[in-house]
Amino acid sequence: MPSDRLTRVNELLKREIASAIFRIVDNPDFDFAAVTVTKVSVNSDLRSARVFMSIRGEEPVRKKLLKQIRGHRRDFQAAVGKNVVLKYNPLLKFELDGSVEQGDTVLKLISELDRQNPPELDDP
Repeated sequence: MPSDRLTRVNELLKREIASAIFRIVDNPDFDFAAVTVTKVSVNSDLRSARVFMSIRGEEPVRKKLLKQIRGHRRDFQAAVGKNVVLKYNPLLKFELDGSVEQGDTVLKLISELDRQNPPELDDP
């Protein structure tokens, strides 16, 4: 399967899962603003997909929200199967995406280095 088709399928599933969060998760304590679907990676055979999610907050909060999402896995799969036409309905696996936190850490380090070593301005 061409990689551009996989890219389109990944983006389609990402949008569908992101919008389905609001319809499926019915817990009043769930913080919808803290959860972002960052990436979906479908296997080339379309039988399974890894859903990467960025969840803002401390580690216990992140684990709690991810557990709630994983508890609705079948509902997400049903929504994908109903709204996305594919040869197979992929088995979804939800995982935490730490890339946003890593990027924040790198940006903090860079700004700290800039404060410690301000750039020298050339005086004409």
